Amino acid sequence: MGQSAEFGKFLKVMRARLQPEDAGAQDSSGSRRVPGLRREEVARLSGVSTDYYTRLEQGRNIHPSRAVLDSVARALRLDPGEQAHMMDLLEHCASSAGNPGPVQKVRPALRQLLDAVGEVPALVLGRRADVLAGNRMAHLLFTDFSSLPAPERNLTRWLLLDPAACALFRDWKTVAAEAVGALRMDVGRHPNDPETNQLVGELAVHSEQFRQWWAGHRVATRAAGTVRLHHPVVGDLELNFETLSLPDDPDQHLRVYSAKAGSPSSDALMLLSSFGEVDTVAPQPEPARRDDS
Repeated sequence: MGQSAEFGKFLKVMRARLQPEDAGAQDSSGSRRVPGLRREEVARLSGVSTDYYTRLEQGRNIHPSRAVLDSVARALRLDPGEQAHMMDLLEHCASSAGNPGPVQKVRPALRQLLDAVGEVPALVLGRRADVLAGNRMAHLLFTDFSSLPAPERNLTRWLLLDPAACALFRDWKTVAAEAVGALRMDVGRHPNDPETNQLVGELAVHSEQFRQWWAGHRVATRAAGTVRLHHPVVGDLELNFETLSLPDDPDQHLRVYSAKAGSPSSDALMLLSSFGEVDTVAPQPEPARRDDS
């Protein structure tokens, strides 16, 4: 399916979620055969003809101006992330066949930085939330992604398909839905990427929740926030996270999790760090026994 068709599907789903009173349109008499606003209502609110808006939803090869797109975004009440995704779907048109993108590599200095912030969990995320690197604390808190087969080193895949992730995140549905929304954003920026298509297909086969969220065309751009966890070793934690874009590769992000100083969560992280140190100490060989016989 071409990117123009995805653009049209996105508009249709965004239109379906609205009610006439939500967008300031006057409700006409009679029952509605489709959920949400009608095309003519969105067209009127956008200041374009019904025929023109219909061609937008049908993915026709037309080139709307930025002013028209801004008007459509306002009519559909898109938030900034949704509007950015709409522009990606329109501007990053797919070719007939997608080619794998360049292999993402983590700079040695960035790996050094991960080790330097070793007391807090930190990950380097790449395209489609692939886990490119992580420090010891991230492996202790989540899972050791480096020990997984390469195709499975993906944060969204782990969140959706690993029961341990569902048990770890106390607000799992919120976290997982946001991860799916971020994957939607990635698809908009990089259409027809073979690895992304493979990931989406795997998640669609194995996760009913993913299928529902994906069909809703939700997008997510939250770069900072709070997560609540229940770790099997150290119990409950509440951690803040910050996601920083890296200047040399806009598709790489550094995500760091931290706890408020002096809080129970900070103590729990320290305990987890100590547990990890004990757990990774190599056993010492027993001293050789002296044969006195």
